[in-house]
Amino acid sequence: MPKIVDPEERRQAVAEAVFRVMERDGLEQASLRNVAAEADLAIGSVRHYFASHAELIVFAMRMMRERVTARLTAHVDRLQATSTRDDQREAVVRMLSEVLPLDEERRREAVVWLAFVTAARLRPELRADADELYRGLLSLTTRVLEGARRAGRLPRDADVEVEARRLCALLDGLSLQAVLHPASLDADSMLAVLRRHLTTLTSEGSD
Repeated sequence: MPKIVDPEERRQAVAEAVFRVMERDGLEQASLRNVAAEADLAIGSVRHYFASHAELIVFAMRMMRERVTARLTAHVDRLQATSTRDDQREAVVRMLSEVLPLDEERRREAVVWLAFVTAARLRPELRADADELYRGLLSLTTRVLEGARRAGRLPRDADVEVEARRLCALLDGLSLQAVLHPASLDADSMLAVLRRHLTTLTSEGSD
């Protein structure tokens, strides 16, 4: 009796193969042939699920974006349930650390995502998803800071729009440095920088 293959599971498995090839060899090596070999599939099987190389890469990029977004949004309820300033700050740290390469899984994601967004500069089919993740992170940091201001934990004259962009830039910078210079920036150092930034940002607010 032939094995029943779930199309979505197979597409996700192929996308995971894309990630492994990209991490090891770069996006330019994630051809249909190389990805098929990595997934232990015939190239015709990959073409059955993806009409073109561009469609495969867009699917993989979108899958990673949705994975990271889901992890971030899972923290929202926990953040809203905190009450003290220290608890809320730590809840924000835990949420935002989802986009930092603090462990092997997130390091792999950072390496692959950096390859995606670098390629998106010249590949229009990738631009929308690269922009969408940035807009989502910016929206999330804006909501967090607006909530802190309403709770009196930000200075009254704080420019939330500017501070949200500054926080996003900090996260991007930490991720980039950790990918490019892993021996110089470990998980504890990244968390220390993030905590220090949030502490400085909120220290002038009042309870």
